[in-house]
Amino acid sequence: MSLPEIVSREQWRAARAELLVKEKTVTRARDALNAERRGLPMVEVEEEYVFEGGDGKATLLDLFDGRLQLVVYHFMFAPEWDAGCRSCSGFLDQIGHLAHLAARGTSFAAVSRAPYPKILPFKARMGWTVPWYSSYGGDFNRDFEVTLERDGELVERPGLSCFLRDRDRIFHTYSTYERGLDGLGSTTSLLDLTALGRQEEWEEPKGRASALGAPAGSERIRYHDEYDD
Repeated sequence: MSLPEIVSREQWRAARAELLVKEKTVTRARDALNAERRGLPMVEVEEEYVFEGGDGKATLLDLFDGRLQLVVYHFMFAPEWDAGCRSCSGFLDQIGHLAHLAARGTSFAAVSRAPYPKILPFKARMGWTVPWYSSYGGDFNRDFEVTLERDGELVERPGLSCFLRDRDRIFHTYSTYERGLDGLGSTTSLLDLTALGRQEEWEEPKGRASALGAPAGSERIRYHDEYDD
């Protein structure tokens, strides 16, 4: 195995400072890309999707749980499989406490094609508490391009979609798939994909930080048991 070169502390500091310049360049480029993403147009979702979850039937509007935004993780779990995808399971393992998303008016849910009676025991086995719904028998997965037809067969791919609502109207704002999921899982990384972003005053376009009528993003951070949802 090839290991890094061994150097003095002074040499390490010099090399680290040189790399930091490049890291800050990437950070500024990422901020600009996130702003451009928030500037994307959106599409109204007019289809009446129906899911099944722990409380029975649910609509896409129900998945918002009363909040302004919804992030859906398209978890690969085909109806004929006995367990969920291993890489998707690794992704859900990374998801932090959902109270931090909720404080920014954003809900999170996983959706799979497998029937809910198959999802429930696997979710219990994994010890997850995130909301997870079945889209079995519906077109949700096809419409959001995570279930594709190739050579006459249905294939799954992982993905993530973001939605925004205006009262009872729902809009699709963003989706990403496969390698686009790399590095996601933290609260800020998920918020960066949404139309409202982190809701910080420095973010572009201006005006979205006050969408919830509350202090800007970082000022809302609490211990997860102190939020008043």
